[in-house]
Amino acid sequence: MENWHKEAIVYQIYPKSYSDTNGDGIGDIRGIINKLDYIKSLGVNTVWLSPCYPSPGDDNGYDISDYRGIAPEYGTLDDFKEMLDGMHSRGIRLLMDLVVNHTSDEHEWFVQSRKSRDNPYRDYYIWRDPVDGREPNEWVAAFGGSAWEYDELTGQYYLHLFSKKQPDLNWDNPKVRQEIADMVNYWLDMGVDGFRCDVINNISKDFTRPYAGGNGPRLHEFLHELHERALAPHKALTVGETWGLTPAQALELTSEARGELTMTFQFEHLLLGRVNGDKFDPEPLDKKAFVDILAKWENGLKDDSYPVLVMENHDQPRALSRFGDLKYPYESATMLAALLFGMRGVPFIYQGQELGLHDPTFNSLDEYRDIETINAYNELKASGRFSEQELLAKMQYGSRDCGRTPMPWDTSENGGFTSGTPWIKTQVDTGFTVEEQEKDENSVLNFYRSLLSTRKTEEALRDGEFKLLLNENDTSVYTRSADGSTVYVVCRFADSECPMPEIVPENATVLLNNYDSFEKTLLPYQALWLKA
Repeated sequence: MENWHKEAIVYQIYPKSYSDTNGDGIGDIRGIINKLDYIKSLGVNTVWLSPCYPSPGDDNGYDISDYRGIAPEYGTLDDFKEMLDGMHSRGIRLLMDLVVNHTSDEHEWFVQSRKSRDNPYRDYYIWRDPVDGREPNEWVAAFGGSAWEYDELTGQYYLHLFSKKQPDLNWDNPKVRQEIADMVNYWLDMGVDGFRCDVINNISKDFTRPYAGGNGPRLHEFLHELHERALAPHKALTVGETWGLTPAQALELTSEARGELTMTFQFEHLLLGRVNGDKFDPEPLDKKAFVDILAKWENGLKDDSYPVLVMENHDQPRALSRFGDLKYPYESATMLAALLFGMRGVPFIYQGQELGLHDPTFNSLDEYRDIETINAYNELKASGRFSEQELLAKMQYGSRDCGRTPMPWDTSENGGFTSGTPWIKTQVDTGFTVEEQEKDENSVLNFYRSLLSTRKTEEALRDGEFKLLLNENDTSVYTRSADGSTVYVVCRFADSECPMPEIVPENATVLLNNYDSFEKTLLPYQALWLKA
């Protein structure tokens, strides 16, 4: 099916925290196999699986030591193939995580690369001589500290935009690009349907800049080459993790005529509620800006470019804690879902989002596992500007671990995730488990099912034109229109009532409502899909 991404509804699985079947406290592929019927029941038709490749685990699997294997803690390649077959038999496609900006420092390529300056693999990575006895430039790594690590053996620095155990690949080397294309073909030939491409706009570096980052001069060339060598022949879907893009730049990357990526994530709205985008420095959420940014991207990506609709993933705290209201957990979680997934684009739902999970409570640094969080804590503590209580509050607000605690399946110990000791703390709150929400008609889980079912049946919601009619005083109204049919999406983004906006037709048919009534008053965090 050409352009199948336009019909995609994607569910992201973080395998380490999904379901553990062997009691080692780590989720596994057999756990996913056991939950395939549940996944199908949500109404999704695509799964994005976070990395399950062999890895030392410095960055929870995003430091890969073997691109063609399955990590033993997750299972075997046969388990993977059984999972893939199980998904396909249920009409579910699989996206794997493609992490090719960097490898682990334990990948054989890097083990060889650091042995000597004339090793055949030396140029697989980015090595530079010291400048005035120091780092080659002032680039800073995303996880803190310099982006350059000195290697005593050969007297040079290697580049790592993330952890020092994640050396960056040198995409200017054609051998590296061919290795990556061969690996991509390996998985696509096995039946994988596409990839989520980790920090993909970083693969081309611009060393003339004073700061580290992507969108270098050869980015489009590299992506087009990979598209031609591997992705296009398999009709594979790709979605790029691309921080810092404008809509115009995203259009360039995703135009069908160019043959690069299928879609890109945009995260501009996820930077709100953070001072200068710093995830550990909170500020009040600008709700109007939240909707305005979503509308900007809706209007900016048109024709053959398709937006990605995302509010949560493994790198973000829970949306309910960031953008919702814990005094109105059901209402605000369902309002956020109706607001975002009523828009034109491909829904991406992160495991547990369909339950309206909120952030767990971390009581000490010892309970965190995320390298970014631990490094940020230590860096801020060394500054001497914050008390222990303030430091923990900052970590609680921004840590990636907030979205990584295990999936709560039932009310038993550890939420039915494992019979052993979980790799990270579990938090099981009353009313927030799959078991409880399955039984409750008015649960977030069943609202998601209804929402996704309605999206599929209403043409205007699938690919209709977007138009923002109102976004003020914590109330938003937009329409989706196609072939004479119009759906109004009405959302109250506050814990107070207000009059129903006059632009909303009184005699409309209710397609979706997170309250029982549709009156002349919008209730706290009420969300409506109305067909005119």
